[in-house]
Amino acid sequence: MKHRLKKLLPLAVCMAICTPQLQAANEHGSEAEAQDMVKKAVVLIKSAGAEKAYKVFTDHPDGAFKDKDLYVFVYDFEGNCLAQGANAKMVGKNLITMKDVDGNPFIKGMIDQVKTASKGWYGPYKFNNPASQSYELKRSYCERGAGDTMVCVGTYFEKK
Repeated sequence: MKHRLKKLLPLAVCMAICTPQLQAANEHGSEAEAQDMVKKAVVLIKSAGAEKAYKVFTDHPDGAFKDKDLYVFVYDFEGNCLAQGANAKMVGKNLITMKDVDGNPFIKGMIDQVKTASKGWYGPYKFNNPASQSYELKRSYCERGAGDTMVCVGTYFEKK
C-alpha cells in the first residue's frame, strides 16, 4: 500500500498543479460575453470619460474588464491604440497596417466595419493566443466609442 501511494503521489501533485492551468488556458470567453463586455465598456466611457475608462481597460484593476481570455481594446479611426487589456505596450502605437499571419489587415478591417455599421462582428482572423502560444481563429465584436473610436473584445473559437 505504501509503495502504491509513493507512485501515485507525483501524479496527484501534477494533477493539482497542472489541471487548473490547463483549464484556464483552454477557457475561452463566449461571443455573448464579449458583446456584453463591449456594451459595459461603452457605458463606462460615457459615464467616467474616455481617459479614465481607457486606463481601466488597460490596467483592469480588481479584474475589471478582463475575464477568461476576454479583454477590451480601443482604437481611433486612424489606427492608434488607445487602450489594450492584454498588452499595455501597444497603447500609443499606430497599428492600422497590422496584419495577421495570412496578410489580413484586421485592425483596418474592424475600423472600416465600425465606420460603416457602427457595431458588429469582425472576423475571423488569426491572432496569437497568449494562453496557448499559438495562432488561433478569432472574431471581435466592436462598437463605436467616443468620437471616432471603436471599442472591441475578441473571442477565440474552434474552426468548424
